[in-house]
Amino acid sequence: MHRMEERMSREKTRVIRIGDRVIGGGNPVLIQSMCNTKTQDVESTVGQIKALTEAGCDIIRVAVPDMEAAAALKQIKKQIAIPLVADIHFDYRLAIAAIESGADKIRINPGNIGSAERVRAVVEKAREFDIPIRVGVNSGSLEKSLIEKYGGVTAEGIVESALHKVRMIEELGYENLVISIKSSNVLMCVKAHELIDMQSDYPLHVGITEAGTLASGTVKSSVGLGIILHEGIGDTIRVSLTGDPVEEVKTAKLILKTLGLRKGGVEVVSCPTCGRTRIDLISLANQVEKMVSEFDHLDIKVAVMGCVVNGPGEAREADLGIAGGIGEGLLMKKGEIIRKVPEDELLHALKEELMKMQ
Repeated sequence: MHRMEERMSREKTRVIRIGDRVIGGGNPVLIQSMCNTKTQDVESTVGQIKALTEAGCDIIRVAVPDMEAAAALKQIKKQIAIPLVADIHFDYRLAIAAIESGADKIRINPGNIGSAERVRAVVEKAREFDIPIRVGVNSGSLEKSLIEKYGGVTAEGIVESALHKVRMIEELGYENLVISIKSSNVLMCVKAHELIDMQSDYPLHVGITEAGTLASGTVKSSVGLGIILHEGIGDTIRVSLTGDPVEEVKTAKLILKTLGLRKGGVEVVSCPTCGRTRIDLISLANQVEKMVSEFDHLDIKVAVMGCVVNGPGEAREADLGIAGGIGEGLLMKKGEIIRKVPEDELLHALKEELMKMQ
């Protein structure tokens, strides 16, 4: 491990290959998610992975709690199009079995995998198959000695724990590594990433762990990941939400697009509504957002505005726009009013214009 005297930034991290994808070295930040199906239920797991892939997931992780799950990876791999990561805890034999079943990467915490000999066995198997190991440390699993040293769970303790585990693997002559340091405390997580970014050039898997339900988890992840990514840190991300993992991918895409780290897809902007709104804008905006997912190959902005005060001006800034009136709306394209459309035909009219832009 190379100690850095200045900030690394994602352009300078090592390039690591995961299946047919690469992270680090300035490559695009990739989106990850994790299945919440039983891994041994191959049909359900494959179905979820395909839905996640369609939503924009680049890399998928599955839990491997037993040998049945490890064996299932073979069948899952045959039916999916994105790299598969095996999540291992406690039993080193599961890591070995997962690698032999075709995992493109494994996630372990060397601290809970067992003795040095067991860690060595996992590393040797990863070397044999030439796959990366993600060394993961969460604030909730920080060693007691580090909690005592720093007077509690701290960013410094998380980083020291992670780098100690990285050294364990480096001493075995293996450097095909990705580091993950996560905390449910957003600002602690930010500080930890800033610290580790100055001490290691391994690519970083970034996320706010146990972020929460859809609403609170989206806010915490957006704030934490937004700060970290904007500082030039992070090579792959996972938004952790309690719910459908497809929502994780949607949120991750929006975070990357908002930061200018990912292009493509239709960006929908809509006003918050007020007493001047004369059409059912809330319902219309939600319908538009759902409809435009069919046009993810376009790189455009669509404005859905509620009234004629700010509507036309805001819509003028977008590639396509709707400005609401009384039971009707103006359809705009590149700042020009195309036509006036009845409210119940607005969605269809907007879709027609999108189809012309393909």
